[in-house]
Amino acid sequence: MPRHANLAEALRQRARDGGDHTVALAHPDGTGGERRISYAELDARAGAVAAWLRGRDAAGRRVLVVLDPGPHVAAALLGCLYAGAVAVPVPAPTASRTAAERTAAIAKDAVVDLVLTETAHATETSRRLSLVGRADLTCLPVDRLRPDHGTGHVPPARTDPDSLALLAYDSGPATAPRGARLTHGNLLAAMHALRATLGTGPRSRIGGWLPRRHTPGLIGQVLHPLWLGATAVPLPARPYRTDPAAWLRAISRHGITEAVAPDTHYARCAALTADEQPAGLDLSRWRTALNAGEPVSPATMAAFTRRYAAAGLRTGTLVAGYAPAEGAPLLLAEGRAPVPGAEFGVVDPLTCRRLPEGTAGEIWARGAAVATGHWGRPPDTVPLFAARADDGPGGFLRTGDLGLAADGGIRMTGRVHDGLLVDGVTLHPQDVERELLGCGRALGSARVFCAGPGAGPLVVVQEVRTAGAARTGLPRLAARIRARVAEEFGVNTGAVLLVRPGTVRRDGAVKVRRAVLREWYLRGELRALHADYAPGPTEPCRGGAA
Repeated sequence: MPRHANLAEALRQRARDGGDHTVALAHPDGTGGERRISYAELDARAGAVAAWLRGRDAAGRRVLVVLDPGPHVAAALLGCLYAGAVAVPVPAPTASRTAAERTAAIAKDAVVDLVLTETAHATETSRRLSLVGRADLTCLPVDRLRPDHGTGHVPPARTDPDSLALLAYDSGPATAPRGARLTHGNLLAAMHALRATLGTGPRSRIGGWLPRRHTPGLIGQVLHPLWLGATAVPLPARPYRTDPAAWLRAISRHGITEAVAPDTHYARCAALTADEQPAGLDLSRWRTALNAGEPVSPATMAAFTRRYAAAGLRTGTLVAGYAPAEGAPLLLAEGRAPVPGAEFGVVDPLTCRRLPEGTAGEIWARGAAVATGHWGRPPDTVPLFAARADDGPGGFLRTGDLGLAADGGIRMTGRVHDGLLVDGVTLHPQDVERELLGCGRALGSARVFCAGPGAGPLVVVQEVRTAGAARTGLPRLAARIRARVAEEFGVNTGAVLLVRPGTVRRDGAVKVRRAVLREWYLRGELRALHADYAPGPTEPCRGGAA
């Protein structure tokens, strides 16, 4: 594959080479079929978007991309790249108030100038932006553009490897999100790194439900297959994340060859009973099933491989890997070729000294694919994105992930800071705790944490005003909490503990630290009025009931 100065040139060349090749993008339609779109058509659609953006002098300006998975989001992203605009992807509107608040905060932080969406979401997107004083934003439903609205094969805008291409808002709470700056050079380096790590090529069918605003989902499952000339199979996140049987059916039906999911999802698949396992499952075309985004359990790896061998899953298909959570579109797979041009290390987060193999510390990453910093926040760029270990060369990203070096790879073990990794999604505990305050008048303060060190099943410790909640109603309250977390944040809750007032918030003001509550929980010392556990390894040692 020839080298290009930017990703836009590479994608335009792919469109020209592919022409009427009809496997550029496969979109599951919810009925078991696919919608196919040729590279030529996709290029024409992207050209129409680029023409609209150029007509508004969008080069170098931030463009909010509010779209569902599918052909429209691919055309919007390529249109931004062709026009030299900076894409700012966010999820399409849902019923989640937290997601709406986050989108509005992103639009404000990025100082976006234009909006790309689709007809189904245009009114709600405009309404939400008007609530934060951005009623002035021009909003284009890209599904209303005809391919002939473009300008033919006009060369992409002149950009160099250092030109900003994308802002990925993967981190920060809903009220203060942080966008990682990804340049055209970062994206091109990520393309080569993913191909080397996953062994992808033009015959690949890359699919998954990872959020499109996160770099592994956006870059790995949308841009990478287009760059390869392969097929992308974007799956809607919510149903496939919560229903492992449906995910396996999609992999079988669409012949997906490469997919990424967190350890908890593979564990749920391995735990399916014989009655729950989809009939006629064919996983023989699956070449790489990457287990990344959370600490990887060897027991999960073995159980999943054993469970689906009869469905054609080959030994070695399931691979443990590591994907940095903060603005670095890299995947490091154990037993695979090293990521070209990238360096990983495990460092003491306090002394910044490199640690020997087998010793846990913070994972640091450096390379051409690593983001250059946070948008609009120069003060945090040096300590987070240009860190230096042992007085050696700088330029390391401090990922915030805990891990250790072992067998030539990196194994993640948890998180250094407050962020929680649940079902492969980064949650900020303060967002969840704030949302639960409005879950019912009988509920008071809450604390949330993971059963593992910053990763794994989510545990909710929720105070209950017992005067307003009879014991017989506690199971309904626990179910309401589970439903609210699933609706707002799209993840499953491993355990809900309803406790007396004063357990979480002492003396009416000071909250007990999450780390302390987690320690009590793991030792079985949290006395609960009612405890509700999901199936799986979330229940601690038995504690007393209040």
